[in-house]
Amino acid sequence: METPTYHVPVLLQESIEGLKVNKDGIFVDVTFGGGGHSREILRQMTEAAPANLSDREKGVGHLYSFDQDLDAIANTEGFDTDHFTFVRSNFRYLKNFLRYYGVEKVDGILADLGVSSHHFDDSERGFSFRFEGPLDMRMNQKGGMTAADVVNSYDEKQLADIFYLYGELKQSRQLAARIVKARQKKRIETTGDFLEILSPSSSDRGVDSKEKKDLAKVFQALRIEVNQEMAALREMLTQATELLKEGGRLVVITYHSLEDRMVKNLIRSGNCEGHEEKDFFGRVSSPLRAVNNKVIVPTAKEQERNPRSRSAKLRIAEKVGL
Repeated sequence: METPTYHVPVLLQESIEGLKVNKDGIFVDVTFGGGGHSREILRQMTEAAPANLSDREKGVGHLYSFDQDLDAIANTEGFDTDHFTFVRSNFRYLKNFLRYYGVEKVDGILADLGVSSHHFDDSERGFSFRFEGPLDMRMNQKGGMTAADVVNSYDEKQLADIFYLYGELKQSRQLAARIVKARQKKRIETTGDFLEILSPSSSDRGVDSKEKKDLAKVFQALRIEVNQEMAALREMLTQATELLKEGGRLVVITYHSLEDRMVKNLIRSGNCEGHEEKDFFGRVSSPLRAVNNKVIVPTAKEQERNPRSRSAKLRIAEKVGL
């Protein structure tokens, strides 16, 4: 199967190795996207088996891949549907959909939490300040508030909190005040409208590197709020812990500190908040064990080849018996 140009999967070999794929296992890719990770999981499940084996000998494993974005469906073309099911849903409903398919426990769950380059490059989606387009940012375009709805309806404190918590911006209050003042004159509809508020002189002199970093943080914060990403991630990680069989693997690729902290907390303490429960001997009680105590990052070669990977961190955990 030929890999599409939707985007290049990050830390592909490292994450699939961490998943410990086998021909009889039930695996879940909760972030299908361009299908790069799912393709490799399926290849290892099915294509490695000799052609002369019976169906049973080839394995009865299955991969369930989730994505709420309608665009992702096109990337399922050519997948072996005997071993693959695409679920068009937010991964926060992981447990419900697996139960619908009769799955109670799984051998491995993979999550690549990065936004696809496809989204950043599509001006109609409004994810990037590089292109003029509607200020949308919804992963699921079928419903929910857009980024324009957020910046035009949230009060000043709500906006400041979003930029501070999700963008880690020190100037969050000033930024929120500017937005509220600007929207009194006209509704903020496009990325261009929003950029004019954030960096009013940029159209004349361009955007320098520091401004680019700050703008990226603002857009990140707004995207997280629009898609309720942190709440969805917390729900998915909690469900993933419950769904894994003993010895099953959780493999997560994060791209910013908020995600990484939540995953790290889950592995260390068994919950996303990091609240530690200790046994009689003072040992932390967690259903997960870190496979890699030191976070895995892309090689210099991968970072050069795929700039999207530069902030990526890979954490792998295994379900243990308590």
